Amino acid sequence: MNDEYLWPVRNVAEYAYCPRLFYLMEVEGIHLPNEETEAGKLVHKRVDKAGVAPDDPDEDTERPISVRSLVLTSEERKLTATLDLAEIEGKRACPVEYRKGKPCHYQEGIALEPPVPWPTDRVQLSLQTLLLREAGYEAPTGLLYYAAEKRKLSLQISDELIAEALQTLEAAQNCAAQKQRPAPLLNDAKCQGCSLQPYCLPDEINYLNAADPPEELTPRRMWPPRDDGIHIIVQSPRTRAGVRAAEIVIYDPEGKESMRAPLHSVESLSLLGVPQLTTQAMHRLAERHIPVAWLSAAGRMIAMSDPLDSVSAQVLRAQIVRLEDEQTQLELARALITAKLSNQRTLLMRNHENPPAQDLREILRCVEKAATAESLDVLRGYEGQGAALYFKLLPECFNNSFGPQFAQYGRKRRPAPDPVNCCLSMGYTMLVHECTTALRLARLYPAVGALHVSRPGRPSLSLDLMEPFRPLIADSIALSAFNRNELREGHFFHSSAGCVFTDHGRKAFFEAYGRRMETMITHSSLEYRLSYRRMIRLHARMIAAWLCGELNTLSFLVTR
Repeated sequence: MNDEYLWPVRNVAEYAYCPRLFYLMEVEGIHLPNEETEAGKLVHKRVDKAGVAPDDPDEDTERPISVRSLVLTSEERKLTATLDLAEIEGKRACPVEYRKGKPCHYQEGIALEPPVPWPTDRVQLSLQTLLLREAGYEAPTGLLYYAAEKRKLSLQISDELIAEALQTLEAAQNCAAQKQRPAPLLNDAKCQGCSLQPYCLPDEINYLNAADPPEELTPRRMWPPRDDGIHIIVQSPRTRAGVRAAEIVIYDPEGKESMRAPLHSVESLSLLGVPQLTTQAMHRLAERHIPVAWLSAAGRMIAMSDPLDSVSAQVLRAQIVRLEDEQTQLELARALITAKLSNQRTLLMRNHENPPAQDLREILRCVEKAATAESLDVLRGYEGQGAALYFKLLPECFNNSFGPQFAQYGRKRRPAPDPVNCCLSMGYTMLVHECTTALRLARLYPAVGALHVSRPGRPSLSLDLMEPFRPLIADSIALSAFNRNELREGHFFHSSAGCVFTDHGRKAFFEAYGRRMETMITHSSLEYRLSYRRMIRLHARMIAAWLCGELNTLSFLVTR
């Protein structure tokens, strides 16, 4: 950390709760909301309004001056704090901290009466008291208000508490100076309500690193299985997206409102073609860390907004250094390709009426050879062999006339000569968008990959991450949509430039795509269920943990 950096007292106090949580927030700048953090904001909503609380005109007695959101700084200790409330009377001051939860009622199994503050609250209040004293005030006590019980606890700030707080400050500073994240907590109850749990992955890291994990290390179901957020795709030309109050509003070409959604429920926004997005909306979306993707009419990603909170120097440094090593590239690429080929084989076994046993054995041989490939070129060779067999058999999985058309042309991208190729290309480009979003949320840089060669404007790591999900998402969407007659001949337009979606066809595709992304799937190693969208984000964060040296091996989703 820079010598001029001022340490926020609130984050330093988190070190006493969990050193890894402190490191993720303070060093890597990761702050993720959840139900608990939003409830905490509501508790602080009134007290956080800066200024002096007004006196009650009906009271005759003099009261201490109550100053809200008081900012204090110590240049000597490189410490800063924003007090929720400070009650000041002459030269005496009392810091007041608000908490949404309850105080500590049990310690080592023994009931406490009255309850006591939590260690993090004790450290935070002690550091605030220290800053008040350095500012020239007498501050013998502090107050903690626990909103869940409407209980106010007074804390006598002794020399022992000040020493404990300064010791925590020094330990936190030493922790931040390290280039390695602290180890995750082991099966700790604190992880259950932590907003950073989906990023920290304590259970997943401990379970996957154990040679023979015991039953108690089985990952708990702490991830919500699917996100309930809204993923908006604007595809009509001359439409406009803007914000009004706390909502995002979509206007049709005539200027009439066609859709609105609360900002707090929006997970992502994709602009397909040339819709307009107002500057005000860009600001509000960036404030809420909502990614915005600009896509061509055919679905190719052109640009993506990148809020500053998605940057972590620690993760980026680890990614660049590790992926410079050819052996590391090979290890990542082998895990990706073996999972992809296995999933392709499973898709054929599920959807082909009578898959040739010889071809299935040959794909399995490619899986086994890919797992032990000695170079990237050899690995790409086995990938190509498996892909050739896969796309030879895939047309026979369609139960209508689209299969023979696909068989005639094979897999072709630019331009797509038939409806199946058109649907696959759109599915793959949307999958690149999903993987890029997941990587940025994991603080990884999409342009630096392992399997795909890095080129200007190419999200190589996104293309790497999508490999195991190609058959599971894009190919499965094409099979189900055509076989169920959700996509029909009238949904496509044929010209000398190739086959493209009509407006109605694109709408039908995105309906199928949305359903697939919310489909639940059981992780092959961790044995819990997540939606495909959350599964992609989990794997992006697992790659980040592996690059940072926290995971010993990588394994990707393989279906049975």
